[in-house]
Amino acid sequence: MKNTAFAAVSAVALACAAPAAAGPQAEVLHWWTSGGEAKSAAVLQQEFADNGGTWTDMPVAGGGGDAAMTALRARVLSGNAPTAVQLKGPAIQEWYEEGVLADISSVAEAEGWGDVLPGSIAEHMKCEGKWCAAPVNVHRVDWIWANAALLEANGIEMPQTWEDFNAAADKLMAAGITPLAHGGQAWQDATVFEAVALGILGPEDFRKAFVDLDMDTLKSGKMAAVFDQMRKMRGFVDANFPGRDWNLATSMVMNGEAAFQIMGDWAKGEFLAAGKEPGKDFLCASVPGDGFLYNVDSFAMFEVDGEDKQAGQDLLAKLIVGPKFQEVFNLNKGSIPARVDVKLDAFDTCAHLSAKDMGDSADNGSLLPSYAHGMALRGAQSGAITDVVTAHFNSDMSSAEAVQMLADAVANSL
Repeated sequence: MKNTAFAAVSAVALACAAPAAAGPQAEVLHWWTSGGEAKSAAVLQQEFADNGGTWTDMPVAGGGGDAAMTALRARVLSGNAPTAVQLKGPAIQEWYEEGVLADISSVAEAEGWGDVLPGSIAEHMKCEGKWCAAPVNVHRVDWIWANAALLEANGIEMPQTWEDFNAAADKLMAAGITPLAHGGQAWQDATVFEAVALGILGPEDFRKAFVDLDMDTLKSGKMAAVFDQMRKMRGFVDANFPGRDWNLATSMVMNGEAAFQIMGDWAKGEFLAAGKEPGKDFLCASVPGDGFLYNVDSFAMFEVDGEDKQAGQDLLAKLIVGPKFQEVFNLNKGSIPARVDVKLDAFDTCAHLSAKDMGDSADNGSLLPSYAHGMALRGAQSGAITDVVTAHFNSDMSSAEAVQMLADAVANSL
């Protein structure tokens, strides 16, 4: 009798002590770990918390996201997928084909995403017609960043052609200044390579080579010219470049240790986080040539159990594409909003240039997905190209040998 009474009292006590029903929950896997990126991620965390959610952060260092994808695969294979994962481009479709992505169409339709997102961006977010990911931003990849004081002191203008860039680099080297800040990581090599390729091939042949994988274009004389320019670029970096993270290369430009960096506009997020002003402390321009290479950060929601996690996914998706987050996040990140209805009044001149160029490129057919940042190709094909790029950049391989190796690598990856 005493035991029964004690059990009943204990049950009542436990019930009274139990917390209220948990609100929306989200474990978020991402690779935003540098200064500007971490500041941007904190914006989303705060807005999620302000709306009653509990965010569990799972950052995985590595600017290209390779380490994050390794961590993700381990989690999915163990049957413990995160609630939301930073994914982009064909990787979204690949995970959908694995049968592990959640359908967030109800949120997308309620929020009218189809009316505020560019068609090309929206298509990346759909899986067989269903919304399976939420876009955060639009990054431009083909930027040149420069230390304004170094260029002024050496009488150098922002380069309009690759010949201009080479002449400026030679002048800087003669003055004892590193022309190009670069980190010797495969994805950074690929970033420089595709920027050079866009300028030399032009938008049409870039699409043929790195979207359509056209063999004639991959083996063309123009592709050999791309590798010729990459050989020159290798001579413009300092001896300590192997393994350097991209944000450390950005710091070299910031600190006057190097004049230029070719990197997406997440680099601008680093400049801004350090209190630097565009047009005064640093300069921005598209790389020589026509076209616009885009990289869209997005989050895919994975199939999870539990109403609290599913509520977390719905809230997260709503906030990510919401106008408030799109503005505040992109002001910190250096990118521009994915939504076309967000006013750019608070954005800097580089962002205005990016938005204008994106609109113009969309109109003339030169708005192109970045191969180096996982927007244009699946992993096997993009990896095959990058392996060749890195092998060439770090050896004495001739341009002709690189072109043949590139064609063979792509053919073998199909």
